Amino acid sequence: MAEKEVKKSIKNVKEQKMEARAEEEFEKDAEKQLAEMSSIVDAEEKAADEKITKERIKDYADQERTYVRESREQRFAREEKEKLDRWVPKTELGREVRAGKIKHIEEIFKSGRKIMEAEIVDLLLPGLKSDLLFIGQAKGKFGGGKRRAWRQTQKKTEEGNVLTFSVMAVVGDGKGHVGLGYGRAAETLPAREKAIRKAKLNIQKIARGCASYDCSCEELHSIPVATDGKCSSVFIKLMPAPQGTGLVAGNEMKRILRLAGIKDVYSKTFGKSRTTINAAKACMEALTKLGELKI
Repeated sequence: MAEKEVKKSIKNVKEQKMEARAEEEFEKDAEKQLAEMSSIVDAEEKAADEKITKERIKDYADQERTYVRESREQRFAREEKEKLDRWVPKTELGREVRAGKIKHIEEIFKSGRKIMEAEIVDLLLPGLKSDLLFIGQAKGKFGGGKRRAWRQTQKKTEEGNVLTFSVMAVVGDGKGHVGLGYGRAAETLPAREKAIRKAKLNIQKIARGCASYDCSCEELHSIPVATDGKCSSVFIKLMPAPQGTGLVAGNEMKRILRLAGIKDVYSKTFGKSRTTINAAKACMEALTKLGELKI
């Protein structure tokens, strides 16, 4: 009897091992099939997105273009539109935006995905405007030149002086979206293009409202709470203001606040506020804190 029980227990153990191996093999096969199916679905979606992109590019190429007399602004707008029509996305997020799966930029902000192509912002925010901050100074007698957008620096080398131009740009739609970018290049126009591109990649949503004690409206003309920002020695504090106050701030901060859609605000600045780069970064830090509020 003892031998039979031992043999029976050994048989049960063997059967259990075989069942466990069968289950492991079944799970492996299921995971393999699932991976194959997901790869097939991803490839089909990618092919469909690329097909849509090619169709749109083909439609643009087939359009009959008539050349008419146009102003400088109209020519720039037309060139930007043509560049956007010829755009072929390189990232997964760009393909989804191009295919129409993502229609609002708020979806990107909520998902926490990083924007790697400036054309994504151009498609989702068509009314975007840009401006340059005066971070440089033109040459003048005794160092008294006028402020300008190009900051010129040079490096001494054996071949001579190597010039570099720096630009700081701000973009916004006047409805709560604003971004700041800094670009450097050997010439002015490439530096400006770099700055505008980086500003679009750094675009963010800020909260607007009306929290002044002297104003009881419900319009989005000011900021909901007082906020502050700091960069190096520059410290900036922004406070809500009633309607009709205007932008009580420096000239360069006004450009940022205006493109962000803020019409009335009080401000206090401390430190070396004439350093425009640090002042602009401090202002953007204050606005970023507004974007983190849960209202």
